[in-house]
Amino acid sequence: MPAIITNKFRIHNSEQFQESFSESAGNTYYLALGRPQAWGTSTRPDGRTEYEGSDSTPLTPVDSVGDEFYHFDDFLAAKKVTSSDISFCVARRNWATGTVYDMYRHDYGRYVTGSTSSVQTANSGATSLWDSTFYVLSSDNNVYKCLDNNGNANSTVEPTGTSTSILSTADGYKWKYMYTLSASQQVNFLSTDFMPVATNSTVSSAAVDGAINVVIIKTAGSGGTNGTHTSVPIRGDGSSGVATVTIAGGAVSAVSVTNVGTGYTYGYITVADINTAGGGSLSGTELDCIIEPKGGHGKNAVEELGGYYLMLNANFIGAETSNTGDFTTANDFRKIALLRDIQSGGSAASATTLSGVKSVKIAASPTPGTFQADEEINQATTGSVGKVVEWDASNKILYYVQTRFSDQGVDSNGNLTAFSGANVITGQTSNATGTPDASTQTVDNIVFTSGYNSGEIDADTGDVIYVENRAPITRASDQTENVKLIIEF
Repeated sequence: MPAIITNKFRIHNSEQFQESFSESAGNTYYLALGRPQAWGTSTRPDGRTEYEGSDSTPLTPVDSVGDEFYHFDDFLAAKKVTSSDISFCVARRNWATGTVYDMYRHDYGRYVTGSTSSVQTANSGATSLWDSTFYVLSSDNNVYKCLDNNGNANSTVEPTGTSTSILSTADGYKWKYMYTLSASQQVNFLSTDFMPVATNSTVSSAAVDGAINVVIIKTAGSGGTNGTHTSVPIRGDGSSGVATVTIAGGAVSAVSVTNVGTGYTYGYITVADINTAGGGSLSGTELDCIIEPKGGHGKNAVEELGGYYLMLNANFIGAETSNTGDFTTANDFRKIALLRDIQSGGSAASATTLSGVKSVKIAASPTPGTFQADEEINQATTGSVGKVVEWDASNKILYYVQTRFSDQGVDSNGNLTAFSGANVITGQTSNATGTPDASTQTVDNIVFTSGYNSGEIDADTGDVIYVENRAPITRASDQTENVKLIIEF
């Protein structure tokens, strides 16, 4: 039972996801950074080990129930992603001279007329429109769709201008201007491999539904009367389409559309109509009328260029001090995750940034030591275990995570026990010690209850819908990490 899920379904899914960022009753998304500890082999409380690759070669994330819980163990912080941080995008194709670009065709993948074995294929070998190279980005940051590639000739003249009319260049190519990348689109959504796609309202308004602008000569035929033969009707389910056919050496050498017509979803030019217009005894000619997308070229750039990719763009600026400084710059990260509908303090998260690490306020006396990032810490009496993320000596705040592995968060009894009370905490590498200040106070925008804060990301809430494992990224207070996340539907 042959069947297909069409590309329009992919577009539909991308549109639904994009809309969810701005719907009043929609989802809330955060982009999170995590994993300060190195990739490697970790030991479980039962003595068995788990391999997670290395810092040079991290493993591909696993999509499992257990792993979704595990990701919450070491999230460092998360930043809210809004509708202004997301854009439809397509593969980036810079115009380059000497390149043969595919032309737009409505029938890639269909059997060639008269054949039972070969399908309509682009010059690049693509058998579907969106896999073909039928659009380009110019040096002026304009995007053009190739309507005619002059019989698979090299493109040697870069298209320019923003006219809504079909642009013909000296190399025989015909182009359709689609839109121009704005300055903000270039900064936020233009990457080496992808570019944003959006509909230009002027181009969309000028689009003609069902027009036919291009007719391709499949077979030139023979026996015709030489000359230029006008007023050849374009037949089909549309109206008013008219073409001019040129015959040289008894064969059709050129076809130009003099009236593009409207309403065509299929069209054809018959040999009989060419002969009636003066073609004489022409025979064997086959002409392909190229059918435009619904609404006409430029009506909906996202659909026409295959915008089933979405790009999320987020900047992590130093410690994000304008948003309470939730992002540490004292440690690196190895994980990027997209979170949906997480909670903070038992309610739906809404803040711009959220801290994912736990922290303890250390008393000024006795004078604490200097804890080291990534070292194991233990607490007297409770037996609690953790990994240091950062030691803020100025405010005497110790930030840490607790994972499910030995020497990282699980105690000698195999349990993850929370740090609590005024019991001394000791660093196992630095030998630094500190006594928790068991009072309730707010320091550096962190609310400590009996000396402790459990972070702002409620563990295991919402959904982890994307995870990427990376080699370590070192952060600094004067550094900005720009994350561009591409989602394909």
